[in-house]
Amino acid sequence: MTSRPAAPPPAPVRAQTRPLTVSGAPRVAAAPPVGPAKFVPPPLSRLEDTGLALVYIADLGLKILYNSGYLTGFQISDRLALPFNGIGDQVLEFLKREKLVEVKGSGGFGEGAYQYQITAAGIARAREAMDRNQYAGAVPVPIHVYNEAVTRQSGGRHTVTQRVMRQALAELVMGEKTFARIGPAANSGTSLFLYGAPGNGKTSIARAIGKMILGEDMYIPYALDVEGQIIKIYDNVNHQVIEEEDAEAQTGTNALRAGPKRDLRWIKIKRPFIVVGGELTMAGLDLQFDEVNKFYEAPFQQKANGGMFLIDDFGRQQIRPRDLLNRWIVPLENRVDFLTLHTGNKVQMPFDQLVIFSTNINPKDLLDEAFMRRLRHKVFIGPLDREGFRVNFERSCKGKGIEFREDVYNDLIKEVYEARKRPFTACHPRDLLDHLIDLAKFEEKKPEMTKDLLLRACESYFVGFEEADSAFATSAGVADLLK
Repeated sequence: MTSRPAAPPPAPVRAQTRPLTVSGAPRVAAAPPVGPAKFVPPPLSRLEDTGLALVYIADLGLKILYNSGYLTGFQISDRLALPFNGIGDQVLEFLKREKLVEVKGSGGFGEGAYQYQITAAGIARAREAMDRNQYAGAVPVPIHVYNEAVTRQSGGRHTVTQRVMRQALAELVMGEKTFARIGPAANSGTSLFLYGAPGNGKTSIARAIGKMILGEDMYIPYALDVEGQIIKIYDNVNHQVIEEEDAEAQTGTNALRAGPKRDLRWIKIKRPFIVVGGELTMAGLDLQFDEVNKFYEAPFQQKANGGMFLIDDFGRQQIRPRDLLNRWIVPLENRVDFLTLHTGNKVQMPFDQLVIFSTNINPKDLLDEAFMRRLRHKVFIGPLDREGFRVNFERSCKGKGIEFREDVYNDLIKEVYEARKRPFTACHPRDLLDHLIDLAKFEEKKPEMTKDLLLRACESYFVGFEEADSAFATSAGVADLLK
């Protein structure tokens, strides 16, 4: 695992650059979460608390035992993410009564330490259950419980203030007007459209926003139950687990061990930050049904609930922008999404994340007026002014251990930028110095900011070095491809 007739936004006006000069790695100041009390899934004490039938859980336990061979009662309960006392013991008692499992020994004291083996009748029952689906993990959470939990956790993001944002964006240089627009957009928790020529920091800004607002943790279930169908939510690629010292792991063999302090069908993670680019397809925005295992994988936007979803290089996905925008008109406005099961039934799920669209294609070729209205915040990320470009160049030199030379820099500005009307793109200092270092290493020289090395770096970096570049324009033919 790892995406027209237009009413363009108002013409952007480049503000005077005000460098953010706090040095070092970005540090986010602690801010109290807003909203209701922090959500923690309550512990289970009775079978009814799971919201599922005994037979449903028993079939899941049979599949686990079928795949594993011998397991103790505690081990079966652990894999079901259920407490043994009060629930796991009832499930095993039911399986024994139906002659689907049998006790083959004991690994300690108490019923939880009994070793269980599946019987011939249990094997037949397990295979029947696996014909329906081959999911064999934590007991799913009913979807209505999940929807309520997402709503309760929607207020746990950090509130962004000017002080916090200056710390988080300390390594970036941007105009004051741009800076003033990003903060309110981050606080909205809805949608943000970043547009502008490539190389000016749109993706870097989006990632910095994620660091600012996603400091809090949250709980998500391993899987959901929807009308008997199973949807996997937890993704070990896109979700970062937070270890809990007070969460009972249930790995002991003592029959008197304490029960868990919360519902173990949920896992504690950092608020997700999911990024997709050109690989995004329309199928990736709906439930993914596994024809072999016969259960669903949640789409990207559901895995991003409670966090942030960045669609980078918007307009260059394998699907047309118009199709993507039409798919999300209702979710962006109503904050709910409707997904389709293979049975044809629709499932309503929350759409609770900050969605950021980042593009270097002119918005008039991407958005119509109806969709533009639904994107709450639109921010143009343009080239730096001359002062900001110099600050950026000096920082890049310092970061790469190269002495900044005033005379060489002035020659660069005069001969490469002013003479050719080239915009002061934010990524140029870093990239040109990387080229300079490559040249120096090849020629067995010390990397220094000399005019010869820097101009030759420009020759290998800029395409059509003898021609002026366009600051921000739609490439020929791109508009037709986007329609």
